[in-house]
Amino acid sequence: MNNDKIRKLSGFVTLKVTGSGGERFINALIREGISVWNIARLEKEVLSMQVLVRDHAQIRDVATEYLIHVEILDRSGLPAFLQRVKSQWGFIIGIILGLGLLYFLSNIIWHVEIRGASPELEYKLMKQLRELGVYEGGLKFLVDDPQALQKTLTSLNEEITWIGVENDGTAFFFQVVEKERPEVEGPEPPRHLVAKKEAVIVDYFVEKGEPVISINQFVKPGQILVSGLIGQEDAPEVVSAKGKVWGKTWYKSEAQVKMKAKTERLSGNKYEKRFLQIGSLRIPIAGMTFADYNNKEVNEVIQRLKILDWQLPLAFVEQTVYELETVELKYTEDEARKLAIEIAQKDVLKDLSTDAKIVNHKILHERMENDTFKISILFDVVEDIAVEQMIR
Repeated sequence: MNNDKIRKLSGFVTLKVTGSGGERFINALIREGISVWNIARLEKEVLSMQVLVRDHAQIRDVATEYLIHVEILDRSGLPAFLQRVKSQWGFIIGIILGLGLLYFLSNIIWHVEIRGASPELEYKLMKQLRELGVYEGGLKFLVDDPQALQKTLTSLNEEITWIGVENDGTAFFFQVVEKERPEVEGPEPPRHLVAKKEAVIVDYFVEKGEPVISINQFVKPGQILVSGLIGQEDAPEVVSAKGKVWGKTWYKSEAQVKMKAKTERLSGNKYEKRFLQIGSLRIPIAGMTFADYNNKEVNEVIQRLKILDWQLPLAFVEQTVYELETVELKYTEDEARKLAIEIAQKDVLKDLSTDAKIVNHKILHERMENDTFKISILFDVVEDIAVEQMIR
């Protein structure tokens, strides 16, 4: 082993030697068999040198004899390193425990999600996954790899065509494709299509059956639109009439708008907060404030942490809180009328089928009462008016 390695293992110190007899002091050390190296002059009567830690006590005895002041500038080597480690032992233990906790948390399953399965199959799969160790709070290193899970679940469930297994950090996602079960359809019963309300016929499309109406014809509720009896009158063929008949219908609606209304908008004031999120627990780390608003809107940006492909149960949350202020709106009569018509239109359409549409409207009456604009409107609506009626 060379001298440099011996010095590092044994430990050495850098000394500052102050006094008029510095050279004679060093020569005396050498005569005593003490190893001295890296000697350098710092000032006129000041030298620096390096010696082994084990020789330090003997050096002080010689220094006393030669009236030399010796001061330690630095400690190096293995003993000094171990001493520094010992002095920071609590910090090092904290790091080790923190890394251990982080490793443990990164191996807990925090989320399990099944997509594409019916409620019954999802419940069944959840039970099977729990038996296989895949459940929220389970340990990931005790679970089979995704390929093995996929094979096991497919073999356990005949109703599955394919199941995809994805492990994204501490979460498991299962994409299920169920086998299609053909629906057994019985023969359709014979029926007519009749009008469900008063209307003027606008258009129709008959897939099966005999139309008995014409465009612009007025029909009443219960009137046959498409007959399920086709062919000769004395020996008709009975079918299940099918098609669509669009008619213009009428709906009356009323709406009211206050000429003065209060609403909320952003005032321009805001403050920000930041949190460290561990699972569902949030620990404040920045932007703490005791300010609060009576009315507010909160926006959040969540940045989840990952180690390689592992998604950790840790996230940084940036939260911005905006103040809302109440303002008063004042409408003109034209603005109130326009808004009232929109409200009335929505009220009419909410109970109709999605293909129904308003084609015209007529204001029947409008008035101002107690600072409130009130209106009554008749809407012309085009919609499918055909409903089924069994043939007995």
